[in-house]
Amino acid sequence: MQLTLCRLRTHQWCFILFNVLLFHVLLFGADLLEEYFLRSLPLSYADAKTLEIRERARKLDMDPLKANLSYTVSSSATCSYQEIFLLILVCSSPENRTRRNVIRQTWGNVTDARGYAVLTLFALGKPASVTTQLEINDESQKHRDIIEGSFIDSPETQTRKVLMSLEWTVTFCPHARYILKTDENMFVGIPSLAGYLLSLTQLEDIYMGRVIHHGVPDRDPQSPGFVPIHHYSEEFYPDYCDGSAFVMSQDVARKVYVAAKEVPVSVPPDIFVGICAKKAGITPIHSSRFSGEKHISYNRCCYKFIFTSSNVKEDELFKDWKETSDRKDCSLLETYYGLVSCKVLTYIDKFKQFNLERIKNEVLHFVD
Repeated sequence: MQLTLCRLRTHQWCFILFNVLLFHVLLFGADLLEEYFLRSLPLSYADAKTLEIRERARKLDMDPLKANLSYTVSSSATCSYQEIFLLILVCSSPENRTRRNVIRQTWGNVTDARGYAVLTLFALGKPASVTTQLEINDESQKHRDIIEGSFIDSPETQTRKVLMSLEWTVTFCPHARYILKTDENMFVGIPSLAGYLLSLTQLEDIYMGRVIHHGVPDRDPQSPGFVPIHHYSEEFYPDYCDGSAFVMSQDVARKVYVAAKEVPVSVPPDIFVGICAKKAGITPIHSSRFSGEKHISYNRCCYKFIFTSSNVKEDELFKDWKETSDRKDCSLLETYYGLVSCKVLTYIDKFKQFNLERIKNEVLHFVD
């Protein structure tokens, strides 16, 4: 009888252990598979065109660029003689002044990470409204952190905005070691990102984010993201980093800028950068700590570990930043619990959203 009970307990423990392992596989398996399968092989430099782009980037002369400005730049934002470790370029809509102020009061207020300089700037095109332009002029005078292009800001000019940001970077901030391009709806964990960048042993050809594999060009002429076949003829896009947030080293910014002259600006901005990177022989590096377009449900230790979270509301951003910017570090166990909590709550939120959309569609179908 006692032997039977021991065996029963053993089976119970085995059952519990199996379920715990299964839970972790289901929870973290996707990230592990992403890290493995999206680890692209380094591109070859044997191609003559690739070698030419890399050499032209190395010898890039900034003086003609400074003499032919196509944008307005706040004078104190120029960082030519500063040793910037991380330059953050936030692509913003001209009308979203409130959001820019929220960023300035939260993660955009960080100027130092582990003793290294951090600078946050906002990139935008011109607004259609004269009143909004006057407000931007006042905002620029006050904060000195706006780069404004000479084009009208619209969904069709977002690629031009990214290209303008790269041009400004290689011209006026050539000593910035890393550049983070991100969107204004993001939460950015600067301390964790800076810590990771400091740990890198590879110092060049850094182009890192949430890698998109086998993206398909939009061939629908009615779609806002339509890409004509004569602009990009391949069946799939090359691997590229999701445009919500990605990091590149200074040398990559120069190489992408040089390669950009041969890539049509009609493709979406993140894909545009990916195509330029491929032409320059640069392989994107995947990290699941970038959220991509996904909103990560909040947990303090989780947010201290990840690099970004998307679609964060303004009131949430204040709260999340206040809690994560404290001096209290998370233990390994707290970080583990935080990641589990983030994952589970994010899946639950996605499930709720899916059900709400399904119900909405069913109601609309019933009404029709």
